[in-house]
Amino acid sequence: MTNAIEHFTARLTFETDVSDVHAAMTAGTPNLVVVDSRGAQAWAQGRIPGAVHLPTADIAVRAAETIPAGSEVVTYCWGPGCNGATRAALEFAKLGYRVREMLGGYEYWVREGLEFETSAGRESRPADELTAPRWAVSCDC
Repeated sequence: MTNAIEHFTARLTFETDVSDVHAAMTAGTPNLVVVDSRGAQAWAQGRIPGAVHLPTADIAVRAAETIPAGSEVVTYCWGPGCNGATRAALEFAKLGYRVREMLGGYEYWVREGLEFETSAGRESRPADELTAPRWAVSCDC
């Protein structure tokens, strides 16, 4: 049982989900920096409002000038079929940042009906009932 406790504690320490990130951003959690680790074309297609664009390949070189020391970094990439957020989180961890990976990525942010932005402005889509309750931001789990 100890192995299971250690395993799930570690997961909750290093992973977060879309609804928890949204709640933290809405609450104005101090020192929270959400990082979009995708490339320029993906960023242009859409992103989480307030996210910082820092592609994984640039983290080692640009993190110190872009992300304040002491920040709690949350990385995201496209979605659950992509491990880009994991690679980005690893780069931040190597630099000594407190970091978590946002499970579901940009895909689930949009699918859960949360607001996203493009160069044309902010928009949202109806929540996909296979990913989130239609009338709530959280599944209350």
